Amino acid sequence: MKKYDYIAFDLDGTLSDPEHGLVEGFIYAFKKMGVKDYGTRESLRRFIGPSLYVVWQDEFGFTPETVIDAIEKFREYYNIYGWWDNKVYPGIVEMLSSLRAKGKKLILATSKPEDTAKKIMSLFELDKYFDFIGGAAGDNRDHKWEVLEYSMRSVGADPERTILVGDRMYDAEGAAKCGVDSLGVLWGHGTPEEIAASGFTLTAKAPSEVVELLG
Repeated sequence: MKKYDYIAFDLDGTLSDPEHGLVEGFIYAFKKMGVKDYGTRESLRRFIGPSLYVVWQDEFGFTPETVIDAIEKFREYYNIYGWWDNKVYPGIVEMLSSLRAKGKKLILATSKPEDTAKKIMSLFELDKYFDFIGGAAGDNRDHKWEVLEYSMRSVGADPERTILVGDRMYDAEGAAKCGVDSLGVLWGHGTPEEIAASGFTLTAKAPSEVVELLG
């Protein structure tokens, strides 16, 4: 099996489950923006992972200007109450520790704003396992492929020796655009059907399986 020196990780739905805090923030933003038909709490899980700038324009017809306002409303809630309303998936710490012990360089590539990602990684003491923590920066660096490219460039990662681990189709698409392999995890927010259809190079049912595949 191909060996990887650099392992890039998504955050939401891959390392931690942010569902409750994020969904509360989505609802807060929609109410503030006067969106009445935003669906159920369960249906709002589909917004965990992708760039809100893109999906909210597609879903609700926001203009580029109004989607920025909607995201600001979301952050009014999330930046105070939502970011810590989160939990690390079982087995993640053991997975990261094992990969580091095997000499792997770990980088984060998340569509979440970089400053928020750093706070979450520090809160759960996951940052100590990572060589670099990369996140979104608004219009400048928003799509997954842009964040992944930035994170890889920051540590000098060779695309041929890099793999991205994530839980949504956007992770597979971003990895493909950057010319790197991808591993889809089945414990996150992507359905098994989404993972199967997204073109991931590998899949894993549990964090321990990630170590078996990539260690």
